Amino acid sequence: MSAMRGAAAYGRGASAYAKVGVESAVMAASPHQLIVMLFDGALASIRTARIHLQDGNVAEKGKAISKALDIVNNGLLAALDAERGGEIAERLASLYDYVARLLLSANRHDDVESLNQAETLLSDIASAWREIDGQASGS
Repeated sequence: MSAMRGAAAYGRGASAYAKVGVESAVMAASPHQLIVMLFDGALASIRTARIHLQDGNVAEKGKAISKALDIVNNGLLAALDAERGGEIAERLASLYDYVARLLLSANRHDDVESLNQAETLLSDIASAWREIDGQASGS
């Protein structure tokens, strides 16, 4: 029994350590890097959802999709500046809305193809976003 408690304590400690690491990275990140982190988090959640969907773990699939939705709606979409971003921000908002609808469909209908489409779209935007940072920093 004490081995199980030890493992649980280790798990909590590792989780706390990871959380501090993420919080430190967020605090040190530029606005551009924060957006990259949002993309990475959404994509990781979609991949996790796909694994749970394929394993038939409905509850965990739902949690992962909810996390991806939260990142898209309350992170990426909320970060858009319609005033300064103009047409690009408007188009991204429409695209994020479409990704959110794909994620909802994937959750409701256990649709792997909708997850794949959402992942592809976010991955393409994330690649472009990373490229912009490389050009801005002269890489």
